[in-house]
Amino acid sequence: MGMVMVKCPRTGHAIPTGIKTDRESFSRSAVFFSRTRCVICHTDHAWFAREAWVDEPSARVRHRSASTPA
Repeated sequence: MGMVMVKCPRTGHAIPTGIKTDRESFSRSAVFFSRTRCVICHTDHAWFAREAWVDEPSARVRHRSASTPA
């Protein structure tokens, strides 16, 4: 399970949307449009699902450990 993230157009930083899901479920979801209040610049950002990604901490750990030599 991870957080759907988008990029703040003002700062370029990744921001959480408040939507929790996994990558597989998110990739199967219908195309949609949403708005998110930015925790960095404190404005509302409009975004499409194709502009977002799921940040799954467990996937980052698996990827990192798989690329680390034994």
